[in-house]
Amino acid sequence: MIRIYRPLPDCLTINKSNIEGLGLFATKRIEADKNLGITHIRDKKAENGYWRTPLGGFINHSDHANCHKEENRFTKNLFIRTNRVIEEGEELTVVYTLYSINI
Repeated sequence: MIRIYRPLPDCLTINKSNIEGLGLFATKRIEADKNLGITHIRDKKAENGYWRTPLGGFINHSDHANCHKEENRFTKNLFIRTNRVIEEGEELTVVYTLYSINI
């Protein structure tokens, strides 16, 4: 069996966002509490301690996010999970918590 690398789950696509630039959008209805995959891979050599995956690179911030990030307790990788049902065409969002911005 040949496995094909897919940077995004089949239920997501990248499209123009009304929030900022490009964002992640549901291509079909996604159930609540669904793990959508890894957003950040833990690596001490990375600038902020993580390498961002395509899934983590295109999700936008919202104060009323429909998803959240969780940490795998063994690998320390971060993944995204839905907070509620996401309808087809809806943009997926999280509350940004990984990076600190110093002004």
